[in-house]
Amino acid sequence: MFLTLTMTGDTEQPATDLGFLLHKHPEKVQRFTTSHGVAHVFYPEASPERCTAALLLEVDTVALVRGGRGKRPGRGADAATAVPLGQYVNDRPYAASSLLAVALRAVFSSALQGRCAARPELVERPLPLRVEVPVLPSEGGADLVERMFAPLGWRVRATPVALDERFPEWGAARYVRLVLTGEARLVDALRQLYVLLPVLDDAKHYWVAPDEVEKLLRSGEGWLAGHPEQELIAHRYLARSRALTRDALERLELARLAAADDTPPESVDNAVDERADTTQAPSPLAVRRREAIVAVLREVGAARVLDLGCGQGQLLAELMGDARFTELVGVDVSQRALGSAARRLRLDQLSERQAARVRLTQGSLAYTDGRLRGYDAAVLSEVVEHVDPPRLPALAHAVFGAARPRTVVITTPNAEYNVRWSGLAAGQMRHADHRFEWTRQEFGAWAEGVARRYGYGVELRPVGPDDPEVGPPTQLALFTLNPPATATTAAGDRAEVDTTSGTTSGTGTTSGTGTTSGTGTTSGTGTTSGTGTGTTSGTGTGTTSGTGTGTTIGTDADADQEVVTVTVQRDEVTA
Repeated sequence: MFLTLTMTGDTEQPATDLGFLLHKHPEKVQRFTTSHGVAHVFYPEASPERCTAALLLEVDTVALVRGGRGKRPGRGADAATAVPLGQYVNDRPYAASSLLAVALRAVFSSALQGRCAARPELVERPLPLRVEVPVLPSEGGADLVERMFAPLGWRVRATPVALDERFPEWGAARYVRLVLTGEARLVDALRQLYVLLPVLDDAKHYWVAPDEVEKLLRSGEGWLAGHPEQELIAHRYLARSRALTRDALERLELARLAAADDTPPESVDNAVDERADTTQAPSPLAVRRREAIVAVLREVGAARVLDLGCGQGQLLAELMGDARFTELVGVDVSQRALGSAARRLRLDQLSERQAARVRLTQGSLAYTDGRLRGYDAAVLSEVVEHVDPPRLPALAHAVFGAARPRTVVITTPNAEYNVRWSGLAAGQMRHADHRFEWTRQEFGAWAEGVARRYGYGVELRPVGPDDPEVGPPTQLALFTLNPPATATTAAGDRAEVDTTSGTTSGTGTTSGTGTTSGTGTTSGTGTTSGTGTGTTSGTGTGTTSGTGTGTTIGTDADADQEVVTVTVQRDEVTA
């Protein structure tokens, strides 16, 4: 099997720089022994304008069979043994596959790791490259090749190879001639080839162990997390192992979330405190906190509940014991925490009916997620203090503005109570990952601002012993979505109020001489209300209705001083 890498250049950036990056001298022919054959590296051409490095792999088919992989695993395994000597006579020595990928890793190991001691500045430089693979098996044809490489920025030419050019009616074989052109770092090009060659072949010549997940993530760094076909890539690369694929996809999602926050994955996946044994009996305060949350959820009649920032699933386990909670969703950015939650809930041992009640999903509360809309209640238990203050508005929008459950329960430490903890030094926070801890006044101001902004009412409650001087150890905010309010006209008709837009419509009545006056009250957002008066005038005699127009203006008493216009109409009278 054969592969070439070609770089173009000029006098300022000669193409022969390719030799520095590959750690292979253009004037030498080098030979490397692999577990299933011999690899040769040589340069068919090397000039400042154009330099081509070729990798030729000679496969020892007998050694391959003796290693237990003479027949092609996967879909073509049966085809390899369908004829006599099928294990020895097949496409493995000629078609680019995992054998070539392994040879790439062995021969160009320094380049794959992004190392170039002689010219380190070349590693990060995008280069004009051309990759050619004369015979590439593709279980999916040329279309799949396009889907694999085009999202990575390559211009792709995948030409199907005919079964036999003398008999065109036989159609194309499962092979294509691949040519990739574009600008890319050499390290990225090699890593993409290392992963995607066996993916397209849909086969591995060796046993796939759990460490293959690490190889996939390491080689996919910087490009796989955002690839639209990442699920298919992981599934095929890991030999269709569901467990390994699930592990890889979960870690890819964590990497994506970390990249979005511009933080390392280990700092995002921090819900599990490895310095503490969290499997021991929880503190009484943690028990009281869960009891308080469960009591609130029962009080508001919630059945479908989101546990946002569910951690290791302690609250979910509590809710699972109550049949009134019919649907539970745990969300956390930490995959380790979700794994702990799954073990705590024993998801793999639940009956089908019970398993349908609970779902764990990875996600960040700093981003809106359409999957979280339409629930009765959302709980953020000891979560907000782990969020950087500049990201709190994004969290508030994601929960109150986008998900918009009927009820939101938030608990957070009361910083004033910290003086009662003998183990805490002055100014020290309760957890190393806390970005802040609020006093009662600070939490109340934040909660009221969020409630007013998104149309909720809010009630603050203590959790734990309420110290007369410093308050309770934990503070709880119960947010309730405001229902559509109403305004009543002087004639006794009612008008519905849209609390988000501040407009009111309804009906009014006037009779007699056609003159009506009255007052109306328009509810604002949260606890805000506005009042105003309206006058309708018209002409008429006896019992004849009159006509006229008028405007009622209510001045909102909140900080924004919004003006709400109320329009009431019935028959020919507008107020």
